[in-house]
Amino acid sequence: MTDHTDGALLVFTRAPVAGQVKSRLAPVLGTARAARLQALLLEHALEVAARAGYGAVELWLDGHPAALETAIATELPVRGQCGADIGARMAHAFADALRRHARVVLIGTDCPGLTPALLARAHARLRCGDDAVLGPVLDGGYALIGLCQPMPALFYDVPWGSAEVMAVTRARLAAWRYDWTELMTQFDVDRPGDLARLARLAAAAPPASALGRIGRMLALQAQ
Repeated sequence: MTDHTDGALLVFTRAPVAGQVKSRLAPVLGTARAARLQALLLEHALEVAARAGYGAVELWLDGHPAALETAIATELPVRGQCGADIGARMAHAFADALRRHARVVLIGTDCPGLTPALLARAHARLRCGDDAVLGPVLDGGYALIGLCQPMPALFYDVPWGSAEVMAVTRARLAAWRYDWTELMTQFDVDRPGDLARLARLAAAAPPASALGRIGRMLALQAQ
C-alpha cells in the first residue's frame, strides 16, 4: 500500500450562506436549498478526503467560520483563503502547505465524482516523481491539482471560470517542461443541467451519506 502520510489534502470551499453560493442553481433550487447543497457537497468531499489516506486534511474556507459551523460539524483545521481571486488563493494555500508537507493536493467541492482511490492516485503520482497532477473537468477547468513545489505563476493571469483554464494550465506546464499526470475527467455541479447527473450519482450512494442526502433533497425538489 502506498504511504500518503507525507502529503496533505486541502479542501477549498465557500461558506454555505444562502444567497452567496450556487447562484446559477438558485433559480431552480431556491437560495436556501442551494446553500444546503453547497453544505452537503462539502460534507461529501470531507467524507471522501477522510478515506484517501493522507497524513493531513485541511479545510480552506472563503467566508466567515461561523457560517461554516452552523452548516456542518468538523474537527478539521480551518484556514482562511487569502487573495484577490481563486488563483491567488490557491497559490497562497500551496505556498503555505508546502512549507509543512512534502506534497500537496488541492480539491474543491463541486465534483462529487472524486473518489478516495482517485485522491490516493494523485498523491502516488507526485511520489513517483511527477511535478504536478491534474483532475480535468468537462467544462474546461479542473477539480484537483497537486504539486510538490510552489508554482505561483501557474495560477496568475488565468481566465478563471472559463473553458480555457485547463488548456492554459497544460500549456504552462508544457512550456516549463514539467511532467504531469491527468486523472479521470469529472463533471462539476454548477448549472441546472448538472443536477440530473448529480441525482444519478447520488442514487447509488448509501442513504446516510452526504451524497445520499443530496439524492433525497433532489428527489423532493423534483416532486
